Amino acid sequence: MASIQEPKIVNIGTRRSQLAIAQVDMIVKHLETHAPGPSYKSQVVSTMADENQVKSFQEFNAKSIWTEELEKLLMEKKLDVIVHCLKDVPTVLPDSCTLGVICEREDPRDVMVIKQDSTYKTLQSLPSGSIVGTSSVRRKAQIMRHYPHLICEDVRGNLNTRLRKLDAEDSPYACLILAAAGLKRIDLGYRITQYLGPEDGMLYAPGQGALALEVREGDEQTMALLSSLSHQTTTLACLAEKSLLRTLEGGCSAPVGVHTDWEGDVLVLHSTVTSLDGKQMVEMNMKRVVKTIAEAEALGKELADNMIAQGANTILEEIRAGLR
Repeated sequence: MASIQEPKIVNIGTRRSQLAIAQVDMIVKHLETHAPGPSYKSQVVSTMADENQVKSFQEFNAKSIWTEELEKLLMEKKLDVIVHCLKDVPTVLPDSCTLGVICEREDPRDVMVIKQDSTYKTLQSLPSGSIVGTSSVRRKAQIMRHYPHLICEDVRGNLNTRLRKLDAEDSPYACLILAAAGLKRIDLGYRITQYLGPEDGMLYAPGQGALALEVREGDEQTMALLSSLSHQTTTLACLAEKSLLRTLEGGCSAPVGVHTDWEGDVLVLHSTVTSLDGKQMVEMNMKRVVKTIAEAEALGKELADNMIAQGANTILEEIRAGLR
């Protein structure tokens, strides 16, 4: 009598946060519907940045503060898939790992979330000396550039923790700058006061708003299971953004902002590199017909090369030197 074959178990790892767990649950639910057969199990892992909620992101020397522990488990075959926010993924992965799939993007923009009892509705209307809560080097640099009358201070913790810090009676913060995607994924979109874009001087992080699924290099079986999650225009736009970041040699905490738009088959890539004090900025945009990954990555590299020629790398090198 033939033996009954046990169903394949696909172990899917993520970080230890409410948002990360909500995101992996979305992925599992999709796979159970669109790639039935295996048993999909999520595993939660604490990363370097999750463990240390005091140190600012800028103080971490590692470029893989969100991913290193998870990738170790992937390479040891204790995980088969890692669910990442693409903006947190280093531009260069370990040789034995690859980005299998980039999922359809949620709104990639940054947003302002105001203190609950505040009457202010825009970043532009905040009075001089107001404290903006953000731990992002990129957001701080852009605020210093366009809103030098405001003060940026670090705020760490998961989204609910940060919102509690904002709303506390003795809170020093007038507002927080957060990613729209994270708030929407855990049903906190109602807290968004203002969406921020290039017109406000605020460009988002490369890859922001998109989920990326990392797998072992050569694991074709798992790649096939994940294929229904792949989203073509998101993939091309995000790979252009990440190619730009890689060429600039910036990590996920570098003050590099991007904004992408599609005009038919034409991808419009807009980017800024801003010094931490906001006093220097290189800003450029470029558009090209993009239908393939190679064309997307070529666009990102070409724009980055042009920005380096205009001094972008000098700004980033000064920041790196200050961290040594």
